[in-house]
Amino acid sequence: MIRYPLLKEKATIGVTAPSSGVQSALHDMFKQACLRMEKRGYEVTCGDTVWTQVKAKSAPAKTRAAEFKEMLRDTKIDLIIPPWGGELLIEILEHIDFMNVPEKWILGYSDTSALLLPITLKTGIATAHGTNLVDLRGEYSDETTAMWENVLSTREGETVLQKSSEKYQKEWNHEATTPYVFHLTEDTEWMTVSGKYEKISGRLLGGCIDVIRHLVGTPYGDVAHFNKQKINGEPIVWYLENCEMNTADLRRSLVQMKLAGWFDNCSGILFGRSPANEPVNHYTKEDVYREMADELKIPIIYDVDCGHVPPQITFINGAYAEVEVEGGRGTVSQHFRP
Repeated sequence: MIRYPLLKEKATIGVTAPSSGVQSALHDMFKQACLRMEKRGYEVTCGDTVWTQVKAKSAPAKTRAAEFKEMLRDTKIDLIIPPWGGELLIEILEHIDFMNVPEKWILGYSDTSALLLPITLKTGIATAHGTNLVDLRGEYSDETTAMWENVLSTREGETVLQKSSEKYQKEWNHEATTPYVFHLTEDTEWMTVSGKYEKISGRLLGGCIDVIRHLVGTPYGDVAHFNKQKINGEPIVWYLENCEMNTADLRRSLVQMKLAGWFDNCSGILFGRSPANEPVNHYTKEDVYREMADELKIPIIYDVDCGHVPPQITFINGAYAEVEVEGGRGTVSQHFRP
């Protein structure tokens, strides 16, 4: 059974850095994100870890875990959003009491997905893979990013529909600011391995494959238990995005997940647009996707709005989704089914 938190009006956002904090040179930029959220009617509470960054992490693992747990316990905090991802969130997992996690939205992506996925797998509480707080510092958000509020305000039993973006950002240009942070210049086109219309349905699970692959074989990546105990054997739709891996590393990671049984009850895979996927000896991402589709006998959709090439759809771990793609356009309908 999946349990869904609910975002209320004038909520208090707790900001903690379970992975990377904000280095001093970027404090003003991050403060702008906090001010924007306050202007939108939210109250923002920042923890100490937000403002420090040393040796690839905001603070020692126990310190990061303690602050995160404190925000979980604080009944005044309704929603937790890290400033962004990072590198070493996995260090804090052994210091978290997953059996006492309350129903509270946690939103983010990149390294944060190494926290989101274990929470849903171990507790059955839905978590939100979507925008980081720092990317909400603009005067307004593009239509795709802005849906995070609608999605997190969806009640149990209700359905929320999201559509593929019109355009995406090819590269950052920090010298030329925009009212919505991103530079959306390229036409979005969702692709299918089959080259035809595809429809996939099932329970959503996923995140940044660079980091969630390291959960395989640990107590924090028990997909079989989740499948049996939390969703009664319903099919799973995986959404995965690649931050830094070349195609050979991506393939190794997917094979590892397959051998570990993560795809045993999989009805389809969504792959996000990626700044990586560098070909190895002419071995392309399309080759990787085609091989996975052939081996697993499932449809695969790629270049979706997910991950490190913004904007991105808000995917809810645990929600029942129907994903359709035709003619390069896609829709994601998420039903908050218990």
